[in-house]
Amino acid sequence: MRYLVHVLAAVSMLAATTAFAADYTLGKLEIEAPWTRATPPGAKAAGGFLIVTNTGGEADRLVSAEAGIAGRVELHTMSMTDGVMKMRHLPEGIDIPAGETVKLAPGGLHVMFMELKEPITQDAPVPVTLTFEKAGQVEVEMTVAPPGAPGPAGQGHKMGGGKN
Repeated sequence: MRYLVHVLAAVSMLAATTAFAADYTLGKLEIEAPWTRATPPGAKAAGGFLIVTNTGGEADRLVSAEAGIAGRVELHTMSMTDGVMKMRHLPEGIDIPAGETVKLAPGGLHVMFMELKEPITQDAPVPVTLTFEKAGQVEVEMTVAPPGAPGPAGQGHKMGGGKN
Protein backbone atom coordinates (compact mmCIF):
# COMPACT_ATOMS: atom_id res chain seq x y z
CA MET A 1 0.00 0.00 0.00
CA ARG A 2 2.80 2.39 0.92
CA TYR A 3 4.42 1.70 -2.49
CA LEU A 4 1.17 2.58 -4.27
CA VAL A 5 0.94 5.89 -2.38
CA HIS A 6 4.50 6.78 -3.45
CA VAL A 7 3.78 5.87 -7.08
CA LEU A 8 0.61 7.97 -7.11
CA ALA A 9 2.44 10.90 -5.54
CA ALA A 10 5.19 10.68 -8.17
CA VAL A 11 2.67 10.50 -11.01
CA SER A 12 0.80 13.52 -9.59
CA MET A 13 4.01 15.53 -9.38
CA LEU A 14 4.96 14.61 -12.96
CA ALA A 15 1.52 15.59 -14.24
CA ALA A 16 1.69 18.92 -12.41
CA THR A 17 5.17 19.61 -13.80
CA THR A 18 4.07 18.76 -17.35
CA ALA A 19 0.98 20.97 -17.10
CA PHE A 20 3.06 23.83 -15.70
CA ALA A 21 5.43 23.74 -18.70
CA ALA A 22 2.72 25.40 -20.84
CA ASP A 23 4.19 24.21 -24.13
CA TYR A 24 2.01 24.02 -27.23
CA THR A 25 2.21 22.09 -30.50
CA LEU A 26 0.57 23.14 -33.76
CA GLY A 27 1.41 20.80 -36.62
CA LYS A 28 5.21 20.91 -36.94
CA LEU A 29 5.51 24.01 -34.74
CA GLU A 30 6.45 23.80 -31.05
CA ILE A 31 5.70 26.90 -28.95
CA GLU A 32 7.53 27.26 -25.64
CA ALA A 33 7.56 29.65 -22.72
CA PRO A 34 4.94 32.25 -23.76
CA TRP A 35 5.14 35.18 -21.33
CA THR A 36 4.60 38.88 -20.82
CA ARG A 37 5.26 41.37 -18.03
CA ALA A 38 2.89 42.95 -15.54
CA THR A 39 2.20 46.60 -16.35
CA PRO A 40 1.60 49.62 -14.14
CA PRO A 41 -1.84 51.28 -14.11
CA GLY A 42 -2.26 53.52 -17.15
CA ALA A 43 0.25 51.67 -19.35
CA LYS A 44 -0.89 51.63 -22.97
CA ALA A 45 1.40 48.90 -24.32
CA ALA A 46 3.23 45.70 -23.38
CA GLY A 47 5.37 43.08 -25.07
CA GLY A 48 4.75 39.37 -25.41
CA PHE A 49 7.48 36.79 -25.84
CA LEU A 50 7.81 33.10 -26.76
CA ILE A 51 9.96 30.55 -28.55
CA VAL A 52 8.82 28.84 -31.77
CA THR A 53 10.61 25.78 -33.13
CA ASN A 54 9.73 24.54 -36.62
CA THR A 55 10.45 20.80 -36.64
CA GLY A 56 9.14 20.42 -40.19
CA GLY A 57 10.75 20.60 -43.61
CA GLU A 58 8.75 23.64 -44.75
CA ALA A 59 9.03 27.25 -43.57
CA ASP A 60 6.06 28.94 -41.90
CA ARG A 61 5.37 32.47 -40.73
CA LEU A 62 3.72 33.96 -37.66
CA VAL A 63 1.34 36.38 -39.39
CA SER A 64 -0.73 37.79 -36.52
CA ALA A 65 -1.74 37.64 -32.88
CA GLU A 66 -4.92 38.60 -31.04
CA ALA A 67 -5.59 39.22 -27.36
CA GLY A 68 -8.66 40.46 -25.51
CA ILE A 69 -6.48 42.64 -23.27
CA ALA A 70 -5.53 44.94 -26.15
CA GLY A 71 -7.35 47.05 -28.71
CA ARG A 72 -4.64 46.17 -31.23
CA VAL A 73 -1.87 43.55 -31.42
CA GLU A 74 1.06 43.74 -33.83
CA LEU A 75 4.26 41.82 -34.50
CA HIS A 76 7.36 43.97 -33.98
CA THR A 77 11.13 44.02 -33.91
CA MET A 78 13.26 46.26 -31.73
CA SER A 79 16.87 47.29 -32.23
CA MET A 80 19.35 49.80 -30.85
CA THR A 81 21.10 52.12 -33.33
CA ASP A 82 23.60 54.66 -31.98
CA GLY A 83 21.99 54.41 -28.54
CA VAL A 84 18.48 55.00 -29.91
CA MET A 85 15.81 52.31 -29.57
CA LYS A 86 13.96 51.70 -32.82
CA MET A 87 10.79 49.65 -32.92
CA ARG A 88 9.42 48.52 -36.25
CA HIS A 89 6.05 46.93 -37.11
CA LEU A 90 6.39 43.73 -39.17
CA PRO A 91 3.16 43.70 -41.22
CA GLU A 92 4.33 40.64 -43.21
CA GLY A 93 4.90 38.68 -39.99
CA ILE A 94 7.84 36.76 -38.56
CA ASP A 95 9.50 33.98 -40.58
CA ILE A 96 9.85 30.59 -38.90
CA PRO A 97 12.36 28.76 -41.15
CA ALA A 98 12.19 24.96 -41.48
CA GLY A 99 14.26 23.17 -38.86
CA GLU A 100 15.00 26.36 -36.89
CA THR A 101 14.05 28.03 -33.63
CA VAL A 102 12.96 31.66 -33.48
CA LYS A 103 12.92 33.48 -30.14
CA LEU A 104 10.60 36.40 -29.51
CA ALA A 105 12.34 38.07 -26.57
CA PRO A 106 12.97 41.47 -25.00
CA GLY A 107 15.27 43.55 -27.21
CA GLY A 108 14.30 41.75 -30.42
CA LEU A 109 11.27 40.21 -32.07
CA HIS A 110 8.08 40.40 -29.99
CA VAL A 111 4.29 40.56 -29.91
CA MET A 112 3.19 44.14 -29.16
CA PHE A 113 -0.03 44.59 -27.17
CA MET A 114 -1.27 48.12 -27.87
CA GLU A 115 -4.18 50.13 -26.50
CA LEU A 116 -4.28 48.00 -23.33
CA LYS A 117 -7.79 47.85 -21.91
CA GLU A 118 -6.55 47.27 -18.34
CA PRO A 119 -3.26 46.61 -16.58
CA ILE A 120 -1.68 43.19 -16.98
CA THR A 121 -1.40 41.66 -13.51
CA GLN A 122 0.67 38.78 -12.18
CA ASP A 123 -2.37 36.94 -10.87
CA ALA A 124 -3.82 36.03 -14.29
CA PRO A 125 -2.23 34.53 -17.42
CA VAL A 126 -2.92 36.34 -20.69
CA PRO A 127 -4.71 34.32 -23.42
CA VAL A 128 -3.32 35.06 -26.88
CA THR A 129 -4.31 33.59 -30.25
CA LEU A 130 -1.36 33.15 -32.61
CA THR A 131 -1.99 32.73 -36.34
CA PHE A 132 0.58 31.05 -38.57
CA GLU A 133 0.41 31.21 -42.37
CA LYS A 134 0.44 27.43 -42.88
CA ALA A 135 -0.09 25.76 -39.50
CA GLY A 136 -3.18 27.84 -38.60
CA GLN A 137 -4.22 29.15 -35.18
CA VAL A 138 -3.38 28.19 -31.63
CA GLU A 139 -4.39 29.77 -28.33
CA VAL A 140 -1.62 30.06 -25.77
CA GLU A 141 -1.59 31.41 -22.23
CA MET A 142 1.23 33.82 -21.49
CA THR A 143 2.52 33.68 -17.95
CA VAL A 144 2.97 37.10 -16.36
CA ALA A 145 6.36 38.04 -14.94
CA PRO A 146 7.00 41.06 -12.70
CA PRO A 147 7.56 44.44 -14.38
CA GLY A 148 11.05 44.64 -15.87
CA ALA A 149 11.74 40.90 -15.49
CA PRO A 150 14.17 39.44 -18.06
CA GLY A 151 11.92 36.37 -18.37
CA PRO A 152 9.33 34.28 -16.56
CA ALA A 153 10.38 32.52 -13.36
CA GLY A 154 12.11 29.27 -14.19
CA GLN A 155 12.28 30.08 -17.91
CA GLY A 156 14.97 32.78 -18.04
CA HIS A 157 17.61 30.29 -19.23
CA LYS A 158 15.62 29.69 -22.43
CA MET A 159 15.14 33.32 -23.35
CA GLY A 160 17.45 35.36 -25.53
CA GLY A 161 17.18 37.99 -28.23
CA GLY A 162 16.32 37.47 -31.86
CA LYS A 163 16.69 34.29 -33.89
CA ASN A 164 18.54 31.25 -32.63
